[in-house]
Amino acid sequence: MATVTSIDMKQIEEKVMSGGRLSREDGIALYGINDILFLGALARYVKEKKSGNHAYFNVNRHINLTNVCVNQCKFCAFKAKEGEPHAYTMTLEEIMSRALEAPKLGATELHIVSGCHPDLPFDYYLEAISECKKALPDIHIQAFTAVEIDYFAKISGLTARGVLEKLKEAGLGSMPGGGAEIFSGRVRGLTCENKASGDRWLEVMGLAHELGLRSNATMLYGHVETYEERIDHMIKLREHQDKTGGFQSFIPLAFHPDNTDLAGIKRTTAFDDIKTIAISRLMLDNFDHVKAFWIMLGLKIAQLALDFGADDLDGTVVEEKITHMAGAQTDESIEKEELIRLIKDTGRTPVERDTLYNIIRVYE
Repeated sequence: MATVTSIDMKQIEEKVMSGGRLSREDGIALYGINDILFLGALARYVKEKKSGNHAYFNVNRHINLTNVCVNQCKFCAFKAKEGEPHAYTMTLEEIMSRALEAPKLGATELHIVSGCHPDLPFDYYLEAISECKKALPDIHIQAFTAVEIDYFAKISGLTARGVLEKLKEAGLGSMPGGGAEIFSGRVRGLTCENKASGDRWLEVMGLAHELGLRSNATMLYGHVETYEERIDHMIKLREHQDKTGGFQSFIPLAFHPDNTDLAGIKRTTAFDDIKTIAISRLMLDNFDHVKAFWIMLGLKIAQLALDFGADDLDGTVVEEKITHMAGAQTDESIEKEELIRLIKDTGRTPVERDTLYNIIRVYE
């Protein structure tokens, strides 16, 4: 990484303060800046222009339908092959049992993602959404990544648009941002060659946005990618957001190597995590929200991220499996009161939101 001079930093600062858009070269330079407080001040300035002193969270319930998956990505500890001891696939009754816990938890969202099972028909996934919505008509269902939508199109004979239309009719309210990983073809060839390409991920998200479905966007970092590839990933998201405006939040996801095929890679440092949060806030000028996903970062780093550009801690989560199978040491859920306390300790104002960022309650 090239040395960044005080002149470079001054030029970047002037561009940010004047509302200018940072270039690819600027983004790469940001990763060469070790003055984390400088980055934090810039990211905080941008964040506060967008959402003031607010720090958002929601109350949600995760349901991971199956871990049997044809993609077998090297960075995934959640994956299984049919017949392996840890493989599972939920029945509709098991899905509904978990879904019906949501109102008792005060949840406003069901967050449903899954493996791409080689034998399950599209109707399995469609029925899961339909039955959840019938039983819980007031709850928002955020489900299925763009990679899953691409797979459903392959197994159903439908177009991706056709899949999305059927899911929306069944009760799908929005989409999570997973599966983006790193868009670079080089990285995908090394880590997830069976998965939909980065361009296909963007294409499916564009279709969803055309149908009025909002989504999030992610970046899985800290494995085999370069800083340049991280910045290229952010720029592609920014360009797509210019076209559709359909992304709600950006979620940088720190890679957890334990129990994956990339287990020899060291975990990201807190410094890299905080720097990436700040840089994403600066690069993604057309994203309203940057999320510090506490499940992957840990509560302490996520709390600190609220002063480095993040304005959202995600939610109470409840029974997250994917990151924990990769060695996450965080709890699988958190009480709403604890999230509120963690936010207040940073001097931010906790704001409970629904999935679409409608405010439910401000905790002054």
